[in-house]
Amino acid sequence: MRLCLLISPATMGHVPGSPLTGFYPGRWLMLLALRLLFLVPAGEPVGRSDSNIPKAMDNVTVRQGDNAVLRCLIDSGVTRVAWLNRSSILYAGKDKWSLDPRVIIVTNSKTEYSIQIMSVDVYDEGPYTCSVQTLNHPRTTRVHIIVQVPPKIVNISSSVAVNEGSNVTLLCLAIGRPEPTVTWRHLSPRARGFASDDEYLEITGIVKEDAGEYECSAYNDVSSADMRKVQVTVNYPPLILETRNVGAAVGQKGILQCEAYAVPSADFEWYKEDRRLSTGLNGVQIKKNGDTSVLTFFNVSEEDYGNYTCVAMNKLGASNTSVLLFGPGTVLDGNNRAPAGMTPSLWLLVILFVHFLFKF
Repeated sequence: MRLCLLISPATMGHVPGSPLTGFYPGRWLMLLALRLLFLVPAGEPVGRSDSNIPKAMDNVTVRQGDNAVLRCLIDSGVTRVAWLNRSSILYAGKDKWSLDPRVIIVTNSKTEYSIQIMSVDVYDEGPYTCSVQTLNHPRTTRVHIIVQVPPKIVNISSSVAVNEGSNVTLLCLAIGRPEPTVTWRHLSPRARGFASDDEYLEITGIVKEDAGEYECSAYNDVSSADMRKVQVTVNYPPLILETRNVGAAVGQKGILQCEAYAVPSADFEWYKEDRRLSTGLNGVQIKKNGDTSVLTFFNVSEEDYGNYTCVAMNKLGASNTSVLLFGPGTVLDGNNRAPAGMTPSLWLLVILFVHFLFKF
């Protein structure tokens, strides 16, 4: 006779990270009986063909957190049966040997012997053995639990602010079983089509149109994708939009506007010739509304007519443009501007001179 399966207090010890059993001294007699269960006559092959060989299911694939049922089909010739994980006994007949409360017996009949592991985790993955005793011959069959884990992003780049022209690299790391696929995409409608099927997204020579949210997605076939977003801010100097010259009669209100895109947001200054204007000086008000600076004349006078310079600035640079405040009768060129150095009063004299010249 020889021992097919060696079971000892060492093998009954708890194996960290698995539903294995501890050893109870009060079960020595049962342990001895279980040893005798697996005694086989010397020279007799354990794996020989026999109608009493137990039939286990195929490998069991289960998602982390779900329950796994291990089924072993037997027949009436079986006298003893047990489920083992590696070298530790989980159940022997109706007796539970495992200390893990998640392991329970669900079927113990003449045709089926099944156990269930509840809330499966990754450390439950591995081989499980159904062993039976029939006519003094032990037979075993094995099933393997495969644990699938939903994708989870565990590390992603923080939101970042860079100057226009810089290079940017975004990182997104994810775990899961099977290993998840990681992709990047730019969510801005003005995007240049940045996308990546990799953990890294590299942007060379970034421009202001590349600013916005970038989304990382990690997905496998276990569950829906895990998604996280990163905000990319692109700093650039002010860019003044096209301005419009404004006409206003003496005594009326006149409003000049100057709009500039910039990151960080631009600060504005207004000048007439080399004189800087400020709120309250000569009846004017300067107010900023978002990206626009508004210069308001509440009571336009002849002295207010002329070209005004708007300067927009931030820490990366400055930009300026000219805006004209003109009165009734002012003749503008094709660009809606008065010729340089010509005031409305001078233009009125020119018009009168031409009128009398052709009359006489």
